[in-house]
Amino acid sequence: MTLSNFGDRLAHAVAQRESQIVCGLDPDPATLWPGAADVAAHCRTVIDAVAGAVVAVKAQLACFERLGAPGWDALAATVAHARERGLLVLLDGKRGDVPVTAGVYAESLVGALGSDAFTANPLLGRDALEPLVDRARSSGAGAFLLVRTSNPGAADVMDLELAGGGRVWERLAVLADALGEAGEAGLKDVGAVAGATQPEHLERMRELMPRSPFLLPGVGAQGGDVAALAPAFAPGRAGGLVAASRSIVDAYQQAGGTPADAALREAERLRALAWSLG
Repeated sequence: MTLSNFGDRLAHAVAQRESQIVCGLDPDPATLWPGAADVAAHCRTVIDAVAGAVVAVKAQLACFERLGAPGWDALAATVAHARERGLLVLLDGKRGDVPVTAGVYAESLVGALGSDAFTANPLLGRDALEPLVDRARSSGAGAFLLVRTSNPGAADVMDLELAGGGRVWERLAVLADALGEAGEAGLKDVGAVAGATQPEHLERMRELMPRSPFLLPGVGAQGGDVAALAPAFAPGRAGGLVAASRSIVDAYQQAGGTPADAALREAERLRALAWSLG
């Protein structure tokens, strides 16, 4: 099936795999799974372990970029392997720059690396986002804008009151909604990063972005609770993607057993819990 709108592609993938879970890949060369010779091997093994329980992987670009050229090779191999296993690939780099440079970022993220979606920083405004969104849309890819992130320091800026009323994150939500285009399934191709550590904001976010997919980081190690995320799934199960990194990849450190078995058990636990909310 060929789908040209990211919202449609996302809805199809979620329905097909019966999962809204995104496994984060934040490889640290010092803490690779036992037996993994390098970052590429580690990521490949993680993907193979959890592929049956997740809909996508989210590669944290900084964790690959710090390795220089070998890191870029590992990232390319990781993207290719995830695709071979039928998973969507999200690249988490939170890119944002003036319009000309934003277009170049998009060429890298969607063109050279071939992601299905990426994260972007909206604080430079609409003209800096349009080249990213337009390039993604032309390839059937999507973008997730930082609206209200999961880190405690997000309150320093995103929760500030605007002179005209409302908070900064609410203005960012309006911008994300305006930039998105809906497909036949009703979901838009521009979504929002909405931290799972602040679920009290989700109902208001849904008012401002009724058809935008939410990427929900912060579950597990950061303290976010999947059970509190129900408003994210108002447009349907594909309306929310629950992202978990350390809680899946490092599950064996708490639960015991092999890293692969522990990761699959945790991914499946999250999958069943999130699916029950939709």
